Amino acid sequence: MFKPKKFNIDNLSLQEFDQDAEFIPLLSQEDEEEMDRESIPEVLPILPLRNMVLFPGVVIPITAGRDKSIQLLQDANRNNNPIGVVAQKDEEIEDPTFEDLHKTGVVARILKVFKMPDGNTTVIIQGKKRFEIDTLVKTEPYMEASTRPTGDTRPEKGDKEFEAIIDKIKESSLEIIKGSPNIPSEATFAIKNIESDSFLVNFVSSNMNLKVGEKQQLLEMDDLKERALETLRYMNIELQKLELKNDIQSKVQSDINKQQREYFLHQQMKTIQEELGGGVSSHQEIDDMRQRAKKKKWDDKVKEHFDKELAKMQRMNPQVAEYSIQRNYLDLFLELPWNEFSKDNFDLKRAMKILDRDHYGLDDVKKRIIEYLAVLKLRNDMKSPILCLYGPPGVGKTSLGKSIAEALGREYVRMSLGGLRDEAEIRGHRKTYIGAMPGRIIQSIKKAKTSNPVFVLDEIDKLSSSHNGDPSSAMLEVLDPEQNSEFYDNFLEMGYDLSKVMFIATCNSLNTIQPALRDRMEIINVTGYTIEEKVEIGKQHLLPKQLKEHGLNKEHLKLGKPQIEKIVEGYTRESGVRTLDKQIAKMVRYAAKSIAMEDDYDIKVSNDTIIEVLGSPKLLRDKYENNDVAGVVTGLAWTRVGGDILFIESILSKGKGQLSITGNLGKVMKESATIAMEYIKSNADQLGINPEVFEKYNVHIHVPEGATPKDGPSAGITMLTSLVSLFTQRKVKKSIAMTGEITLRGKVLPVGGIKEKILAAKRAKIKEILLCEQNRRDIEEIKEEYLKGLTFHFVSDMSQVLELAITKQKVKNAKKL
Repeated sequence: MFKPKKFNIDNLSLQEFDQDAEFIPLLSQEDEEEMDRESIPEVLPILPLRNMVLFPGVVIPITAGRDKSIQLLQDANRNNNPIGVVAQKDEEIEDPTFEDLHKTGVVARILKVFKMPDGNTTVIIQGKKRFEIDTLVKTEPYMEASTRPTGDTRPEKGDKEFEAIIDKIKESSLEIIKGSPNIPSEATFAIKNIESDSFLVNFVSSNMNLKVGEKQQLLEMDDLKERALETLRYMNIELQKLELKNDIQSKVQSDINKQQREYFLHQQMKTIQEELGGGVSSHQEIDDMRQRAKKKKWDDKVKEHFDKELAKMQRMNPQVAEYSIQRNYLDLFLELPWNEFSKDNFDLKRAMKILDRDHYGLDDVKKRIIEYLAVLKLRNDMKSPILCLYGPPGVGKTSLGKSIAEALGREYVRMSLGGLRDEAEIRGHRKTYIGAMPGRIIQSIKKAKTSNPVFVLDEIDKLSSSHNGDPSSAMLEVLDPEQNSEFYDNFLEMGYDLSKVMFIATCNSLNTIQPALRDRMEIINVTGYTIEEKVEIGKQHLLPKQLKEHGLNKEHLKLGKPQIEKIVEGYTRESGVRTLDKQIAKMVRYAAKSIAMEDDYDIKVSNDTIIEVLGSPKLLRDKYENNDVAGVVTGLAWTRVGGDILFIESILSKGKGQLSITGNLGKVMKESATIAMEYIKSNADQLGINPEVFEKYNVHIHVPEGATPKDGPSAGITMLTSLVSLFTQRKVKKSIAMTGEITLRGKVLPVGGIKEKILAAKRAKIKEILLCEQNRRDIEEIKEEYLKGLTFHFVSDMSQVLELAITKQKVKNAKKL
């Protein structure tokens, strides 16, 4: 009932209603009475219906394809005339004659006519009342016949049996609609809103899934009650069929469980894939894995484990979720390079040439790397050291690892550890979890396809812990030569030998590395570059690289060493060369733009061109200023981007001896200021200071660049020199800088970062430097060319510092204390 069907009228077909069609209201009781009163012509054009029966009041769409039918519909529509619609006796007859038609039909009105793109005509018609054909009047251009109307014999008003039949028809209709998934829910609305009893019978009869002959028998019944009873009989049969079908469907569905259904569907998919030539069965997969396993160089323990897991996969149903997990697990076993090593090239002279080619300077670093390679060559057991390249950003730590890999002839793998907070990233997840995968160590080894790559662990000082574990602790096993021969990955569930891997870690700070982890690595300090080295790097490496990246060559832009030095001094403030690389890139882009726009430009860059492209120099503030003001002393500081100079300023004001400190200083640095102040108060007589000034004046110490955090003990002697200069109003020696920690006894203690501080002093045009005596060994390790133009004074006591740093000359406009 209410199933979508197609109907033909000779060569005409009835289609489903168009969703965009105009809404046609259901027939009411008043409409039916008015329709019965309508008179119809005695002679009607006859339209044969091929596989359906039209009932009074019912609206249907039809599509006409034959010339006779199209002509009939066009004439009737043009003159607004009714037509006679009659069903054929035999659906197979293409061109029916008068004898091939039933004699009972329905008068119809044409409601809508549509011209279709294919030349057919689609019309919507509505049945009005029944008629019987008497005689044929003519056959061309289409059949016309004389007819007489036949009315319905209706039951008496208040007939309880008829009312019960109508109610049962409605009830059965709603049950059929509810139990049939193919019938739209809108049909329920239609049934509930039909008011006319006769129209309800006709509507249900028209839409029931009956043969044409059965529907014609219903149409020919004059007694409406009898027609309703017969309709209900057909509906009961339909309802019983529907219930039986649903019951069978339910039983069958309960017999086929989910696994069987999936198996059936997957078998179909597998068959389709095999027919298309792209499918591989589970047996083929297992055989393929077994063949691949024969070529692996694994030991008996690994082979036994693999065979056991492969047998487990063979017992699995290929349709279960665990099958794909097991397949991925075994694929990892087959893709890992078990006991596969690349041959090392221990030509140390070649290695030195590669290091010199890729990196200018860093002689001490290169020397230590060559030493490690020499040890590897002599030991010949391929056990690799764990190196840690420590230094400021941009000095070439990561690229050193790539050069070492090329020198040794090993594969290069890099893993960034910055911001890593999940221990599973190192050790992997257990394969029982959804989305499980091996850790990044094992993944990188698989990618390298050898078990002895050069493995760079970038930014190891940026590891952090979270609720997911501590990756630093997971790295302990990775970077311990005594343990990493059996590195355990949670996904792999077996130990993997990492002892032949050459791990090279890089970091900017050692303070944030876990002590146990730091203890497992050999620290190589990669210090910053001097101005001369930066100029050479810019000339030999950065400029050619940028010209190539911008599609230019050396004939398009010439940047001399004086100009590169000007860029270094005026536009960069770093230990490495990253900012210098960016500034040179700007100069190259200037040339590229000029060439692209066909503008004239100076191929040989001048100082004026640098200012035009890069703007005015921005970093002149680190230059040494002067010593005209009491209490201003130049100190040396170490930062994560290299060395720097800082100024310690102090001033006196009338007060009660209070000490205040500003400049975004850390706790240790504030303590250094307090120690210096107390030392001066304790030794006022020796320093020639009137003790009364400590009670009459407030002291304020400030370290400029207040937005930059500063901490550490190395400014101790700088602060003490500043305060002594302030209280004595004597000048500090010109072009001098200092660094060192102080104690209450006046001792000077050593500090770190000496090379970076020396480079910062040279950039600032400092001539003399005060250091602790114990820092002398640090100076001796620095190449002489770095120390050129500098005079060093090594001290162990504060009295020596003050004697060397403070002159006898008073400052201009000295205060009288």
